[in-house]
Amino acid sequence: MKALLPFSASVLFSILLGGPNSLGATGQGKATAPSADLALQPAHVIFSPWPQHISPTKRQGVAGIERTAKGRLWVVYGRDVESTRNYQILRYSDDDGRTWSAVKVMILPRDGTRAMSATVWIDPLGRLWAFWGQSAGLQDGRYGVWAIVTENPDANEPKWSAPRRLGDGILLNKPTVLANGDWLLPTSVWKVDNSIKVHASTDQGRTFFLRGTANVPDPAMRGPDEPMVVERKDHSLWMMVRMQGMAETISKDGGMTWTPVQRIAIKHPTSRFFLRRLHSGALLLVKHGMIDEKARREKLMAFVSDDDGKSWTGGLMIDEREDVTYPDGVQAGDGTIYVVYDHKRTPDGEILMATFQEEDVRAGRTVTDKVRLKMTISRLASAP
Repeated sequence: MKALLPFSASVLFSILLGGPNSLGATGQGKATAPSADLALQPAHVIFSPWPQHISPTKRQGVAGIERTAKGRLWVVYGRDVESTRNYQILRYSDDDGRTWSAVKVMILPRDGTRAMSATVWIDPLGRLWAFWGQSAGLQDGRYGVWAIVTENPDANEPKWSAPRRLGDGILLNKPTVLANGDWLLPTSVWKVDNSIKVHASTDQGRTFFLRGTANVPDPAMRGPDEPMVVERKDHSLWMMVRMQGMAETISKDGGMTWTPVQRIAIKHPTSRFFLRRLHSGALLLVKHGMIDEKARREKLMAFVSDDDGKSWTGGLMIDEREDVTYPDGVQAGDGTIYVVYDHKRTPDGEILMATFQEEDVRAGRTVTDKVRLKMTISRLASAP
């Protein structure tokens, strides 16, 4: 069996048997029974790996960010992204992103699978979830959403659950909590079928089930989808989808049925964007270029909407350079917005963070003292 990373024989042997620094399917310190279908077996979750066991890579990116109520920032990002060796690492910052910990968690796929498209999320109970997608191949239809969760994300060494498969598809973006308390996880298995799947939990994450699907009428227009859902003020659900630009679908029954996915007027390259409701009730959109501009993967900008996406205002420039991609964000209790993204996955492999307030977005320029741009979390030359 070939190891994906250069572990010493003793460390790799401990991991594969569910050693003290890893989690398998049945919990910490327990072995996982072998299966012929590796796509349905969990990745190895390794805690506080030694630096020399983190594989060198020429490419990293696709970041996610969360913030605990006490102020700890967690980030996840991929190494060897867009390859069959893709794996994930998690780190945290206790000084508002000025410095970052060593790698605290490594999600290492089994040989023949990949761990990809990860995100982190604080649920309504204050627990931190780390989600990732797993498949046996780049075009394999057995994509699945996996997750681990900790109830103590502010601890020096958080205790995590065993990895659990939640459903088919790739999640990438954070779940949405509806006004009635339901959780929605929109996923997709692109290039396999024409549907975007909407998984739900009505018991705060103990179980998940398929609630509905949104269909893409023209499969030739599909990309990775990367769907994001917000609940509108009239309680309808608005899902925005990456589809050679931006597309949308609407549900008026809590996600059970959806309108056909159709492109919308907002201009955008074929790339991830970020959509979320702010504490004020406004929607935040982070995209490339102005609302009516078909930019390349450049000019990462933030906008707000007061009418649930019918119109947009502001336009704060987060990063004007080329090859700035895949924004993800979170808002703190004091209103500060944190956005992470990557820059030049090859060869620089930069993971960057920006902070600002809603007022800065509306003004389209710096008007508060919370604006910090191009803060480095990781760079390949000095990785992790």
